[in-house]
Amino acid sequence: MDGQVEQHPLGFFLPEQTKLLMMGSFPPPKPRWSMDFYYPNITNDMWRILGLIFYGNRDYFLADKKAFNKEKTVAFCREKGIGLGDTAAEIIRHKGNASDKFLEVVKPFDPVAIMQQIPLCQAIAVTGQKAMDTLLSALPQAKEPAVGAFTAFELSDRSFKLFRMPSSSRAYPKPLEEKAAVYQTMFEELHIHSIM
Repeated sequence: MDGQVEQHPLGFFLPEQTKLLMMGSFPPPKPRWSMDFYYPNITNDMWRILGLIFYGNRDYFLADKKAFNKEKTVAFCREKGIGLGDTAAEIIRHKGNASDKFLEVVKPFDPVAIMQQIPLCQAIAVTGQKAMDTLLSALPQAKEPAVGAFTAFELSDRSFKLFRMPSSSRAYPKPLEEKAAVYQTMFEELHIHSIM
């Protein structure tokens, strides 16, 4: 498996009312998945961050201690207008793990083709440095914001905000509540309402 080109195993998830497209780098190896959807690794905290922000419960999206509930995650994204994707369409994984450090991007995503499918989208959020670097390789007109902030860019005569969010990986050493607070400011900026 190591050293071979991997195609992205999930298509972009783009609800009709997508206002925000959240993008990571690439899914972890399949044995680490707890569900067949984005952020499937049980040790990744994205669904805990979103559970805390929107439901006051970090465990809201858990099916049990070892898996997330795909139906809840999908329903939430449809309701809030959140699309999900990754910045890499094809990669080589130089070690058999989920670390971005050992991912080589062979082919980035096509931003024009994706954004045409979501005409109501106002913003892209990336959730790590590898995702940001890959996105900027595909969108050279965009400028990298500081973590927790955004910059503006144009694509196909539309204006977008580009947010750089903290990684939801536990390798990024910040408490869950601190990460959630940073994500909360983005949702407020985009008028995607929560209970926090």
